[in-house]
This record gives sequence, C-alpha cells and structure tokens, in this order.
Amino acid sequence: MIIDFHTHTFPDKIAAQTIAYLSEKGKVKPYREGTLSALKASMKKAEIDYCVVLPVATSPKQVDSINRLSFELNGKDGVIFAGAIHPDCDNIEEILDRIKENGLFGLKIHPDYQGVYFDDPRYVRILREAAKRDLTVITHAGVDVGYTDDVHCAPDMVLKVLDELQGLIDGKLVLAHMGGCDLPDEVIEKLAGKPVYFDTSFVLDRYKEKCREIIEKHGFDRILFATDSPWSDQKQFIDLIKAYKFSKENEDKIFYKNALKILKTI
Repeated sequence: MIIDFHTHTFPDKIAAQTIAYLSEKGKVKPYREGTLSALKASMKKAEIDYCVVLPVATSPKQVDSINRLSFELNGKDGVIFAGAIHPDCDNIEEILDRIKENGLFGLKIHPDYQGVYFDDPRYVRILREAAKRDLTVITHAGVDVGYTDDVHCAPDMVLKVLDELQGLIDGKLVLAHMGGCDLPDEVIEKLAGKPVYFDTSFVLDRYKEKCREIIEKHGFDRILFATDSPWSDQKQFIDLIKAYKFSKENEDKIFYKNALKILKTI
C-alpha cells in the first residue's frame, strides 16, 4: 500500500487560476492540474492507494465552505480530506467539533498563508483543542517558496509550542516538508527525534541526502510519505524513497503504516 499524506486540489472553476497564481508567486511549476480528477489520474498512474488532501483557509470566511466540501468528498475513490481552520475564527471549538463529528481525521494550518506565526497563542489554542478531540494538525513548516523573506513556522517556534503544551500534542502534530522546508540542518539539530511526524512533501528532490539523514535521525516510526502534488511528481517521489534502499519494514512504515496510525479509518 502507498498513502500520499500531503496533496492539494482546488474546485474546478478556480483550479487553473489558482495554480497559475501560486506557480508564479513561488516560481515553481505544477506537475498536474489542480483538480480532484487530475489527482485521481495521477494516483492511478503512480499506483497510489490513498491520497490525503489538505485544504487551506486563507481567511475565516472560507472555513465553512471548505469544510462542507471536505465532509462531502471525504473517503470517496481513495481520497481522504482534512478540515480547514483559520486562527482568526471566533468559533474555534465549534469548528473543531464539526470536523470531528463529520469523521475527518484532522486539519491543516498554514502559518505563511494565514499570516500568523506558529507559536502565536491563536495556534496554540487550536493545537490544544484539536488534541482534546483526538484530531491531528498538519502545518506547513519552514520556508514557503512564495514567502521566502519571513519564516512563519521555524524549528525554534515548534520547540516553544511543544514545551508550552507539555506532551498534549505528542503524536498529534505533522510538520510538513521534512520538518522545515529548506532548513534541513536546523531540523536535524533541533527537531529530529521530537514526538512529532515529518512528511516528505516537496523537499525529497531538493536535498536527497539531507532528507535521508533527517529520516534516519528522526526515526522511521514518525515519517510520512507525501509529495505536495501538484507541486511534485508522485511517481518520482515513490522512486526517491525506494532509491534509499531502506529495509522493507522501514519502507512500509514510510509508505503507509505510519499514516494508518493517524487516519485509523482505512
């Protein structure tokens, strides 16, 4: 089995426009269209069994409509949706209750796109309340290619939040992009071995050997295979993991067994 734990889709009517905007802003090329149907075609081509779609709300007013769509589409054709939330929402508990009641496994935050630093009290509150509901939070971590001048989720911020929450979110936080996009040395020094998951999205082909070092130091039990499709090629990322020639047991942990511990319903 292979589970891609980090992908993105957009509604058909805005997908082309959104992909074009993000591509220009981040100076990155997409490997597929940003639609759900394009993701399903990519899954089939790469022989991926399940994909997790991580929607991002860039304003509080988007949260309800994004989550309604996630509730509707979740679990169909091997595509699993996370919920969305924004740190400026004034009904955090109510939103998290709806996410839980509708069967989603967790939610995505993006400090850069939401304009809030990861160690801000608003995010700490979301993390605390999500953990109380047994929901996993996935956050963009490290540099965002569209916002390179200001890192909104740096390793020191993560350490501060882990210390503040004193074990409450252990195993309930996923740091995307191998713990911190384009910050591999800082991740190795400060975050490897901490009780959080790293996903492999976007960075596997940017610094392959550093990724190997992160995986081996962090531990195979806390690594999730992920691509960031459409911004990475799913088949290429599968091949990159296989090229490390980890043991079958450790490869299986990365490709699907660790994800199953979070998703639970597969």
